[in-house]
Amino acid sequence: MEENKNYESGCGCKHIKGIKCNVQNCYYHDCDTYCTANEIAVGPHSAVSSGETLCATFKPKED
Repeated sequence: MEENKNYESGCGCKHIKGIKCNVQNCYYHDCDTYCTANEIAVGPHSAVSSGETLCATFKPKED
């Protein structure tokens, strides 16, 4: 059986390999710096610099 390469054994969270996230109040932020969403959407399509981009997948954590 092939190991799931997105599995972060340190905290038991599945994450998107290569995607780091520091937004601690996002529902998909794990206990480290990874995104646990199945996929991410970044926009808008009219952005011309990284400062103009947004993570459209962001969902606030519920308390």
